[in-house]
Amino acid sequence: MIKSFYLHKLVYYIAGLAAVVFVTSYFFPQLYRIGLLILLLMALAMLVDGVLLYSKKNALEAERILSERFSIGDPNKIFIRLRNNYPFPIRASIIDEIPVQFQDRNWLKKTQVSGQSENELHYTLTPLSRGEYYFHDINVYAHGPLQLVRRRFIFPAQQVVKVYPSYVQMRKYQLLAVSNRLQEVGVKRIRKIGHSMEFEQIKEYVRGDDYRTINWKATARKDSLMVNNYTDERSQQIYCLVNKGRVMKMPFHGMTLLDYSINAALVLANVALVRQDKAGIVTFEKNIDMFLQADKKPTQMNLVLETLYRQKTDFLEADFEKLFSVIRNRVTNRSLLVLFTNFESLESLQREMPALKRMARYHLLLVVFFENTELKQVLDKKAATIEEIYIKTIAEKFMYEKRLMVKELHKNGILSILTSPENLTVNTVNKYLELKTRMSI
Repeated sequence: MIKSFYLHKLVYYIAGLAAVVFVTSYFFPQLYRIGLLILLLMALAMLVDGVLLYSKKNALEAERILSERFSIGDPNKIFIRLRNNYPFPIRASIIDEIPVQFQDRNWLKKTQVSGQSENELHYTLTPLSRGEYYFHDINVYAHGPLQLVRRRFIFPAQQVVKVYPSYVQMRKYQLLAVSNRLQEVGVKRIRKIGHSMEFEQIKEYVRGDDYRTINWKATARKDSLMVNNYTDERSQQIYCLVNKGRVMKMPFHGMTLLDYSINAALVLANVALVRQDKAGIVTFEKNIDMFLQADKKPTQMNLVLETLYRQKTDFLEADFEKLFSVIRNRVTNRSLLVLFTNFESLESLQREMPALKRMARYHLLLVVFFENTELKQVLDKKAATIEEIYIKTIAEKFMYEKRLMVKELHKNGILSILTSPENLTVNTVNKYLELKTRMSI
């Protein structure tokens, strides 16, 4: 009982007032009785408040309601349900012992619950790294009716939540891909060039159909215009190659480039599976850490999600030659290889260019690397001093080198995307759809 007994700050204010009265009574003796009366009334009120608060053993009940897994980089909702078994309303201060990864030492929520009723409050957490997050106890401080005494309740609520790559983005893009509405999130419409060779059905002509696809034999039989309907070629192999090396450690809005790449790889794999293509994952650093064979079986998406969730890295230098060797031996059919990596200088790209050119000889290679958003902020500022002019000049040099890298890759027949981390997913999915439309795979 003693450990759960706390005084409200109002008690200290009243005690301070009584002390001032006692000091003043040295000069005005008649105030002594007033100070004594203040202390006696406060003690009586505290006694009544304490008796009311400790009159019931299980006066409060609290539980935390949350998902078994969180999505990295997205707000995840947590609910706390509080049950008041007192016959009177209470004010409650709630401290939830959230995982240490969030480093929030001032977490506090306040609510009011009527007598013999329930109340539910919610808050959101946005994890910035994958792995296991441990929730601990829920602490509730119940304020008495007179607001002088507080009683602390501790509710054991240990829970472990796994933080996965952003399945929230994955589901959003999946729904849009199924309904062919990907342009709503920034994926642009692409004019169809020619037709794929996969025939789907013959249907009635509607305004907007390509008149070159009119099936004259079917039209003669039905006595109305009929057109051939084609669909994109299916069962093509898409591999997401994720570099887990040192260059992917750079942070952006609290997350590393590696985590942005893993999120984009998850979304791209899911969209490819929705489009009836085969999706596979390769993660590499100094060695090839994980190779998931491209497939479109019903359990493939779960395998992709679990594969990406378990990825850990020491951010060592990546070995592109070893990556090529594995790709050459294990990926026998021509495939689309989407390589998520980063290059900060033209020299670093040229070091890896021989391996990239060999991969592009056997497969369609798409290199996805990142703009340095910090440099863009430097370029947007006006330079006022010689030092600022020097810094801005260096920033322009690095930005120019990024554009040179795009040209260098194009010159060697390698497709590329230069993007900011926040636009990575949209730009990657858009490029995949463009390549499908152009029948480049």
